[in-house]
Amino acid sequence: MKISRIGLSAAALLSASALVLTGCASGDGGAPAPGTSDTPGASTSTGIVTANSNEPQNPLYPANTNEVGGGKILDMVFAGLYYYDADGKAIPEVAKSVESDDATNYTVKLNDGWTFTNGEKVTASSFVDAWQYGALLSNAQLSSYFFETIDGFSYDKDSKLALNVVDDLTFTVKLSAPEADWPLRLGYSAFMPLPTEALVDGKATTAFGENPIGNGPYMLASADAWQHNVQIDLVPNPDYKGTRTVKNGGVTLKFYDNQDSAYADLQSDNLDVLDAIPASAFETFEQTLGDRAINQPSAVFQSFTIPEKLEHFGGEEGKLRRAALSMAINRPEITDVIFFKTRTPASDYTSPVIAGWSDSLAGSDVLKFNADEAKAKWAEAEKISPYTGTFTIGYNSDGGHQPWVDAVANSLKNTLGIKAEGQPYATFAELRTDVTDRKIKGAFRTGWQADYPSMFNFLGPLYATNAGSNDGDYSSPEFDALLKEGASAKSVDDATGFFQKAQEVLLQDLPAIPLWYSNVTGGFSTQVQNVKFGWNSVPLYYEITKD
Repeated sequence: MKISRIGLSAAALLSASALVLTGCASGDGGAPAPGTSDTPGASTSTGIVTANSNEPQNPLYPANTNEVGGGKILDMVFAGLYYYDADGKAIPEVAKSVESDDATNYTVKLNDGWTFTNGEKVTASSFVDAWQYGALLSNAQLSSYFFETIDGFSYDKDSKLALNVVDDLTFTVKLSAPEADWPLRLGYSAFMPLPTEALVDGKATTAFGENPIGNGPYMLASADAWQHNVQIDLVPNPDYKGTRTVKNGGVTLKFYDNQDSAYADLQSDNLDVLDAIPASAFETFEQTLGDRAINQPSAVFQSFTIPEKLEHFGGEEGKLRRAALSMAINRPEITDVIFFKTRTPASDYTSPVIAGWSDSLAGSDVLKFNADEAKAKWAEAEKISPYTGTFTIGYNSDGGHQPWVDAVANSLKNTLGIKAEGQPYATFAELRTDVTDRKIKGAFRTGWQADYPSMFNFLGPLYATNAGSNDGDYSSPEFDALLKEGASAKSVDDATGFFQKAQEVLLQDLPAIPLWYSNVTGGFSTQVQNVKFGWNSVPLYYEITKD
């Protein structure tokens, strides 16, 4: 989330002939004893940092978490092969090296000395077993899509991934096709390791999901640290071996029903870090908080999705109506009036902080306000089949979305002369449950906070056929083919053209209506110091100090 544009890490830019990522930490396990000032996981201040979040949708299994509330926790409790620094660069963590000569066959070597908080050693099997579990069709993990590129993955039946344990600290991975940026994905939570007690007879246990045992810089404070719909308490892991040195006495993530309450707590120093300023305070928060205000670009894209099965929104009629809706939205007016320039009107499906972003893709005019053309396309669709009823946009009330949803609905009503309104859900979890179970009857708000800094990450998980976060069930052979060509390219530069062409297909079909890119807008209390937000809009909690 740096102000300057963030490119991909050097790892992703390497050609297929020299794809090597090597860790800088030694593998001899010679870390200082826990509790000393030099221990990587030792805290340097005793204060407990409080921060806002929301109740996770599911029990905390890495492969079954694809929303921000659960993701924040997993990224603190677990350590993967890599983690991402503030600029989105992949930094080796458990990985000693990830090497390939052909961008298809990778050898992963681990640093020695890593353990889970139950004392179990982190080995090659900790990763292989976790990935295999996450990929199995019968386990129905929401992030199983991330394993799709590993040879052996199947959407039709349970199958074995092309993973092979060589020894305790080495395993190999065979991809189904070359991928230049595959190592860049390995800092995402779906690729975290699991201890043996996480799986019983190959199946996840509810007890583990409620009280996950990780190997990251933090651990749950107690067996009942997760108080549902209230908060979760995390404390430093004294046996953590990585470089994300914890500089506080712990983090408590408080689950808020609405952002206004969180902002009020921040102003009264009852909350230390807020990563989502409510819309009601956009106009004044920078003046109110002064140098404690955060307003900087991030890898966040926002949209609303219209399910393929929704009546009147399939086939040629659907294309016309989707285009009409998109051109009926006055994005510059909404981002100025509602968001006070904390958002930027979208011109594609990615983010300006990602290498390869473009504001001149073919077909991007459909994202510009054009009342006359919007009316014409809607009228053309009416000739195919008259539209009756109310166009609704589902949203969660605890996320501060009502103002912009109301503004979009008014824009649709005023431009197209149709009935349009928001469909509120009390909580994010309730909205996501109806979306995941395909019970929602209208359009619904969607967005993407990047998992790793790549154009593919904004496209594959959301719009590829059968992808885990493809909530609208969009399917396009043309899009899938371009995505595959881009993913198989020998370099990131070669891939960019394919990904841009894939977006041009999306701009024709509009499975989701792009709205705007989000800045991260937040702030911190007078009680904390060293507050920094990462490229993906999440605070670097371990850096924060509090006396």
